[in-house]
Amino acid sequence: MLNRRFLMTIGAAAAALPSVTVAQSSSSTITVHDLWRPANPPGGEAVTAKEETVLRSADPNDTAFLHVRKPWLAIRRPAKPNGSAMLIVPGGGYVRVAVSKAGGDIDAWLAEQGVTTFTLCYRLPADGWGAGPEVALQDAQRAMRLIRSRSGELGLDPNRVGVIGFSAGGHVAGLLATRAAKQTYAPVDAVDNFDARPTVAAMMYPVVTMTEPYAHKGSLKQALGEAPTQAARDAASIELHVAADTPPTFVGGTTDDPVVPMQNAILMYQALKAHKIASELHLWEGATHGFPVRKDGFVLPWVPTVFDFLQRHGLKG
Repeated sequence: MLNRRFLMTIGAAAAALPSVTVAQSSSSTITVHDLWRPANPPGGEAVTAKEETVLRSADPNDTAFLHVRKPWLAIRRPAKPNGSAMLIVPGGGYVRVAVSKAGGDIDAWLAEQGVTTFTLCYRLPADGWGAGPEVALQDAQRAMRLIRSRSGELGLDPNRVGVIGFSAGGHVAGLLATRAAKQTYAPVDAVDNFDARPTVAAMMYPVVTMTEPYAHKGSLKQALGEAPTQAARDAASIELHVAADTPPTFVGGTTDDPVVPMQNAILMYQALKAHKIASELHLWEGATHGFPVRKDGFVLPWVPTVFDFLQRHGLKG
């Protein structure tokens, strides 16, 4: 949700940025790929929940996926690819994944810049998967490896592959950025020989910590259950796992977020700076939880702000 002050402020700023007032491209193409094909996702022996797709509004493309059984990637190929790629991880509080197979505004905008995008629909930790709270990390690792395994086919530079996650998807992106090398599943095919570490990362209004007092209660319950131990909380808290090999990371949040406390973003930035990782923190005033890519035909300034960081730290090459 956005209040009027925030929209007026960024709308005025957008008017000063004609270079980003682009329309959604009709020439980029989207295909959907089963993430684990031809195998089944690992650890699903005890999973009984039935996958559901729900409409979130009157827009037929405004969908969310619950109890994901077959995770997938929606690949958007730009008309003029520049060799870079981004893995996009949507949010949903670990209850659902708010994503559409028809694509969205962020992947459409990135395609206008020549970036090939891969939007991830991932499995959810409360559904009984063997990996528990790391099940979404399994899917994110597999996605990064799949992107690099297809770099020749898609004309990508495997050294220019980033990740951006939103809300709970920011937590998944953070898991990937800090634990890409962790073996969370046994290799299933040659795809798993590829590196899962992103070149650069962005975490937008992210769930970061699972410790008190700033844990997002809904994500905490879905990921770790009703009464998690402190050890489990610490293991799932991204800020406690930043290390020297964490990629450059942009962290964005809002000062008035009623869903995920803005201290999550601050904790992440502090951990990045403590480990001397290239990073930026932006907290926008007047927005709540989440904000759009466009308003009145203009791309809002947060988009090129994030993109500039991604470009400077590896996406551009």
